[in-house]
Amino acid sequence: MKLQSLFIFCACINSMLIAVSRGAEPIDIGSRRELLVDHHLIERLDGVRLELHRPVRREVVFRTDAAWEGNGSGYQSVLQDGDRFRIYYRGGHHPNSKAYKTIKNSWETLCVAESKDGINWTRPELGIVEFQGSKKNNLILNRAMVREIGGSPAHTAVFKDTNPDCPDSERYKIVIVGTRPRGLYLLVSANGTHFQLKSNKPFATQGAFDSQNLMFWDSVNGVYREFHRAFSEGGYKGVRGIMTAVSKTPTSFPEPQWLEYPGAAEQALYTNQIQPYFRAPHIFMGFPMRYNDRGWSPSMTKLPGLEERQFRAKQNPRYGTTVTDASFMTSRDGLTFHRWGEAFIRPGPARKDAWVYGDNFIFWGMVPTKSHLEGAPDEISLYATEGYWQGNATSFRRYTLRMDGFVSAQAPFKGGQLLTKPLKFDGSQLAINFSTSAVGSIRVEIQDADGKPIPGFTLAECDEQFGDQLERVVSWKNGMDVSQLSGKIVRLHFELKDADLFTFQFSNGNGR
Repeated sequence: MKLQSLFIFCACINSMLIAVSRGAEPIDIGSRRELLVDHHLIERLDGVRLELHRPVRREVVFRTDAAWEGNGSGYQSVLQDGDRFRIYYRGGHHPNSKAYKTIKNSWETLCVAESKDGINWTRPELGIVEFQGSKKNNLILNRAMVREIGGSPAHTAVFKDTNPDCPDSERYKIVIVGTRPRGLYLLVSANGTHFQLKSNKPFATQGAFDSQNLMFWDSVNGVYREFHRAFSEGGYKGVRGIMTAVSKTPTSFPEPQWLEYPGAAEQALYTNQIQPYFRAPHIFMGFPMRYNDRGWSPSMTKLPGLEERQFRAKQNPRYGTTVTDASFMTSRDGLTFHRWGEAFIRPGPARKDAWVYGDNFIFWGMVPTKSHLEGAPDEISLYATEGYWQGNATSFRRYTLRMDGFVSAQAPFKGGQLLTKPLKFDGSQLAINFSTSAVGSIRVEIQDADGKPIPGFTLAECDEQFGDQLERVVSWKNGMDVSQLSGKIVRLHFELKDADLFTFQFSNGNGR
C-alpha cells in the first residue's frame, strides 16, 4: 500500500512539473551540439546524475629550461594556427625561489613554442629579441619593447581574433598590463610573432589585473568579451574575483561586472581561463586555478619539497602553505557560471614538483589532438604547469579528455531516466556522444509538449544504443528520420543503463 502511494505521489509530481513547463517558452536549440554540463536543458533526473570527468594525466611535453626562460614560467596561451599549434608563455625565474637567489635574473620575456601534433614542441628561432648578445631564440617581447606603456610581458594572454571583420594586420592580439596609466592594452600582429602597440590608451582600467587577463571574439553573439581579476569588499570577491565586460570593439569596454556562481562555495580563484568551447561555441568554459592557503599542519609538512616550501615561507608565509588545483565552470551568457566544487585536476600523487603554489595552472586554450589509441577518434589536449618555481624550469604537462567529455549524464547498472525541458530543433536526425558498458544501453523517446510519447518515437520502438562513439545516430523501428518533428515543441526522454551521455545534437546528417 505504501509503495502504491509512493507511485501515485511521484506521478502527481511528474504531472505538476509538466504542467508548469507547458507555460514556459521552449528552448530553441536549432542544430547546436548540446553538452550536458549543467541543468539548462534538463527538467528531471531520476536515477541519473551529472558526473564531472577529470582529464587523464599524460606526458611532460616541454620544459622552460632555456637561459631566457626559467621556473617562473606562467600565464600560458595555447592555440591552433592552421596546421600547427602554438604555446605563448612567460619567461623568467620566480623571485622567491632558491633558483632565483642563485641565478639572480631580473628579466621578463614572452616566448613561443610550436608543435605539429601537440606533443612534440620546439622553439622557433625568430631573431626578434636580443638576449645576452644573441637573437637566436624564440623570444617575442621583453620589457624594453613595451616601455611606452610601462608594460610587462609577465602578464599576457595571446589569442587569434576570429572576427571576420578583423584586419589581417591585427589577426593576432596580445592582452598586456600597462602602468601608464594602469590598465589593459592590446598589441597586434599579422603573423603571431611580430607585434606592435595598437593604442597607448588602455581598453580597461577598473581591476587589479594581477593575473592572466584575456579577451576573445564571441562568434555566436558577435561581440568581444574580456575577463580579468579584481578585488572588492567582502566575501570571495574581496579575496580574488573575476570581472567581465562586452564590447563590439576590442579597443574600448564599458564598466565591468562581477561573475556570479549561484550555489557555489566561496573560493579564491586565481585565474579564469574562460573560452568558448570550440565544438559548441555558445557554451563558455572556464578552468580557474583555485588558491587555498592551508596553513602549517602535520599534513603540510608531509607534502613534497618541504625544504623549498620553508624557504619560500620566509619570504611570505603563504608562499609556503598555499596549494592550488584546477576547477571547471560553464556559462551560457558569460556572466553567470555553474562552478563545480570538485577539482577538475587534482595535484595528484605526492612527488617532486607537485603540491606547490602555482601547480595545476591550466593554460588558456585547448586543442584537438590524435589519440594514442590507433583508430580511435581525436581527443582534447589541455596543458597545465608542474613544478612552478621549483628548481630551474617549469614543466608543461599534457592532459587528455574525450571530445565533449567534461561532464556526462551517468546512470548505474540499475538504470535511470533523463527528461529535457520543452525544446525546438532543426534537423532530420538525432546523434549522441555516449559510452556504455558491454551490458549497458541508451534509448531515446521523443515526446510532445504535453509529455506524451509520439508514435514511432517511443522508448519501446527505439533501438538500443550501446558502444562508445562520439556521434551515433539514434534509430527507431521505422528508421532515423525525425524531420517531421523539426520546428515543433518536443521533449527528449533518455533511458540509460550503465551508461554515460555527453551530448546530443540534431542535424541534417551533413555535419550541420
